Order: sequence, then structure tokens, then C-alpha cells
Amino acid sequence: MYNLVLIRHGQSEWNVQNRFTGWRDIDLSPQGIKEAQEAANRLNKINFQYDIAMTSVLKRAIRTLWILMDEMDRMWVPVIRSWRLNERHYGELTGKNKLKMIEEYGEKQIQLWRRSYATSPPDMQKQNPASDLRYKENEAGQVKGESLSQTQTRLLPFWKKTITPILQNGAKILVVAHGNSLRALIQHIEKLSAEEIMQVEVPTGSPMAYHLSCENLSILTSRSFI
Repeated sequence: MYNLVLIRHGQSEWNVQNRFTGWRDIDLSPQGIKEAQEAANRLNKINFQYDIAMTSVLKRAIRTLWILMDEMDRMWVPVIRSWRLNERHYGELTGKNKLKMIEEYGEKQIQLWRRSYATSPPDMQKQNPASDLRYKENEAGQVKGESLSQTQTRLLPFWKKTITPILQNGAKILVVAHGNSLRALIQHIEKLSAEEIMQVEVPTGSPMAYHLSCENLSILTSRSFI
């Protein structure tokens, strides 16, 4: 029934510490590993036999996908990795404790940086993604901070050029990514307003499924948690 399943990576070590993670390459916590295993169990129960998997270039998403593929006995399925599926870049907030940032900037400002569509955090000053081999050869190396809108802008070419043709060819796709890259994708698929997307939460390790028309990718079955 479903042809597109989206999963946010399992809980990361910085999720536990309540820190802004963004593009920092932080691994899963023990709880995150369990969440990935449980997500695989849920997908096995509905017999979701995906044909191709996609993920970001950050290890918490990659490891979640590895666990899913192993638990579902689909290690042989092709995988596409792209920086365009990365988490939103949190700029200067990266690595900072969220509660301490609320004390410094106020809850309203932090909520805008975390959940609004158009407001971006202060640009990162000290670390340049271009020094990371993952981003050295593309425009990702210039990213120093993103709003959800900017995250969506760099995500949509991947949706249009990679995900869309595969879905329209009748294949089933599993996407393992991050809270904000998935929110950007959900907003596009469901045509949500900037106000509506602020209310959308994407929990770790919880599969979300769509049944989309292969003809025009209109929604046949609304997003549902498995």
C-alpha cells in the first residue's frame, strides 16, 4: 500500500544532552539504536519491501539505516546518500545547550530559530563546511546556517531529480533523514503553509508512511505513523 516511508534517525547522543546538532556528525545513543530496531520491527509487520533507500551523509542517519536494513534483511538494497537530506544547519547554535540558549536569547527567539519557516539562526563563524571532504566539491561547503525555508530550497532538487522519478517508476522508497529535512519534505508533499509546518513534530525512530500517486505524486493515503 505505501510507497514512501520517512524515518527520522534514532535518538542521538546530543539529543540526550539537549544540544543543537545540525551538521555536526554525532552518533546514535543506545536508546537511538533501540529505536531503529523497533522501527524495523514495525516495518516488518506491515511487510514494507522497499526497493531503494536514501539517507544523508551524517552518521546518525546512516547508522539508523544500517540497522533498519540489517533487521529487515535488506542489506542488498541500493542506497543513495546526499548532503541535501542533511539536518538543517544550526549555525552558531550548533553544539549549544537548548535550555542555556533560552536563558540567553529568550524562549520566543529560540522557538523562532527552531520551528519557524523563514528565520535562520546566526551564521556559524568558526567552522567552514568546505573544510569537510563531504562538502568540499559542492555548494554545501558554503552553508553556515539555515532557516527551514533554506533547508527546503536545497532539498527540493533532490526530491525533483532523484526521488520523484523513482516513485513515478513504481518503486518503493525508504528515506532516513533528520527532523528538519523531513519537515521540509513533509511541507512540500502535503502543501502545508509556513504556519502549519510550525506545528509538525517529527519524533525520532518513528516511521511515517505515504501512499502517493505514481502519476503526479498526489497523496492517496495521508501521512500515518506505523
